[in-house]
Amino acid sequence: MTLAGMTLDSLEDVARAMVAEGKGILAADESTGTIGKRFASIDVESTEENRRAYRQLLFTTADAEHFISGVILFDETARQSDAGGQSFVDLLSSKGILPGIKVDRGAKPLAGAPGETVTEGLDGLRERLGEYRGMGCRFAKWRAVIDIDEATGKPSDYCLDANAHALARYAALCVEADIVPIVEPEVLMDGPHDIATCDRVTERTLQRVFAALYDQRVPFEQIILKPNMVISGAKCAQQASAEEVADRTVGCFRRTVPAAVPGIVFLSGGQSDVQATANLNAINARFDDLPWQVSFSYGRALQAPALKSWRGAQANVEAAQAAYFQRAKMNGKARTGSWSAAME
Repeated sequence: MTLAGMTLDSLEDVARAMVAEGKGILAADESTGTIGKRFASIDVESTEENRRAYRQLLFTTADAEHFISGVILFDETARQSDAGGQSFVDLLSSKGILPGIKVDRGAKPLAGAPGETVTEGLDGLRERLGEYRGMGCRFAKWRAVIDIDEATGKPSDYCLDANAHALARYAALCVEADIVPIVEPEVLMDGPHDIATCDRVTERTLQRVFAALYDQRVPFEQIILKPNMVISGAKCAQQASAEEVADRTVGCFRRTVPAAVPGIVFLSGGQSDVQATANLNAINARFDDLPWQVSFSYGRALQAPALKSWRGAQANVEAAQAAYFQRAKMNGKARTGSWSAAME
């Protein structure tokens, strides 16, 4: 199979295309509940048609493919079409953008661990992956949620092990189905913890994730890692600079992420759109000898300005697309360490 001139005969080919130079991934896989909250913030009703129209706005933005390599879809979105009747999966593929799919069923309370969660969705996953591959999806995503609360000792080793095992089982099923798994262990930036605490917890998390992937016989060459950056908690009085975020993040990942992994696509995790760009840029500007491609897979940090511009009005589509294109372009620059605040 080829996509925009690239041969994608193996999972390694697809994984490398996902982290092509200057490009990253749009996370447009908000659940119905999550996008309902986003729409509520702009006073737009979350109907199926409004959700479809908003995703169409993003997916048809001219030239976004110069900066966007793939899009993660929600199940509803993967089954929708544009106004002309072309499926979104086919629309993205025609633009040289890889379609992907969120397959987890969300974080649920972890038995025996009050306040901690484990992501569910393994039941029936083999069959669902087969259907999505038949629809044309080339990669998938599964998110684990790791919360930090030093007062109560979170995260526990039990929580880390349970989520790592689920991520690895998911990834093994993806490889079996000829789908590249995005492995997303997110250490949340909620709370007052400092960057050193985030560093320690992220290292513990990644050590367990890669041990579980190895045990489940998942080839590291066939996955993409979607982690948090090592960053200060949102309520921490001392917020780390972009340079410290870059140094801490790269140090942690050099200790834990095998060089065989083709790429790391960071989540924004609650950072503002410009902050997420600045931190990604610092990583790529300060380090040019990393074994993996270092890119982005942002949701809010790519979409927030577009959502505010759109406000559900057809008359605002052009302005919303311009806002989305600008954020994609800025992150494309950060992808090579060539972004500056003046570009904003």
